[in-house]
Amino acid sequence: MTTGAPTPTHPTRPRRSRLRTFLPLGVAAWAVLEIWLLTVVAGASSGLTVFLLLLAGFVFGAAVIKKAGRRAFQNLNETLQRGGTPQGGGGNGLLMLGGLLLMIPGLISDAVGLLLLIPPVQKALSRFTERTLDRKLRAAGPGSFGDAFQQARIHRPDGKVVQGEVIRDERDGDVPQGPRPPLTH
Repeated sequence: MTTGAPTPTHPTRPRRSRLRTFLPLGVAAWAVLEIWLLTVVAGASSGLTVFLLLLAGFVFGAAVIKKAGRRAFQNLNETLQRGGTPQGGGGNGLLMLGGLLLMIPGLISDAVGLLLLIPPVQKALSRFTERTLDRKLRAAGPGSFGDAFQQARIHRPDGKVVQGEVIRDERDGDVPQGPRPPLTH
């Protein structure tokens, strides 16, 4: 029995986004560049120098992450004790990212990690990220992830979401007691 609609010979796959296409290539290029730079520095000085640089970056990155995590937890604790709601991270996220980049073996990631530890760079990057995210959320189409955030903010201007539960009052005799039909479009 046929419906008259032609059966596709090959299933149509959704088109890959640019990020899914180019991110693996970018990561591979970054890794090759890191390895090449490490070999150049090792050839110019010695393997021990490169090892000490990588070890120092790892130890310094771990210390930065530990300090940023403690500061974030302390700020959260103080805010909750005052009865307020936590607003922003206070730059702790970028500090942690900088520490993580320092811990990743490589000289380019170390340079970018050190750059993220500079307060003016943190402020500029934070403002840029906030503006970009706000613009993307405003332009989000209906039914998308960004649209969910917009809908939550529409209900309460301060952005708070009140969780609740729907309870039906079934005292009326017109409500069916049996199983309900399936929901369809």
